Amino acid sequence: MNNSAPDEAATAAAATPGAVDESVAAELARLRDSIDNIDAAVVHMLAERFKCTQQVGHLKAKHQLPPADPTREANQIARLRQLAENAKLDPAFAEKLLNFIIAEVIRHHETIAAGED
Repeated sequence: MNNSAPDEAATAAAATPGAVDESVAAELARLRDSIDNIDAAVVHMLAERFKCTQQVGHLKAKHQLPPADPTREANQIARLRQLAENAKLDPAFAEKLLNFIIAEVIRHHETIAAGED
């Protein structure tokens, strides 16, 4: 967590066109600190997810299973879309994000299967 809110408030005020009320700048800095913390958590969660999918890739390669699993992927997309709806997040956005992640996982699995990992 960043404890430099007053400095960030000044930076936010300076970076915003026109005069910005100090309380607005402070609130903007507080919200941006929260966003930064959430972004860090997302990165760490993705790293953990990829550690698990790497293990899946090694297991698939060991047992000559294909890198992609379209049934699993379709189920995951449907599940994530429902989670997104429940969380008031655009399901189409959630699906695009998961498709991006799935493509990267498959690429990793193909690399593992080819013995390059």
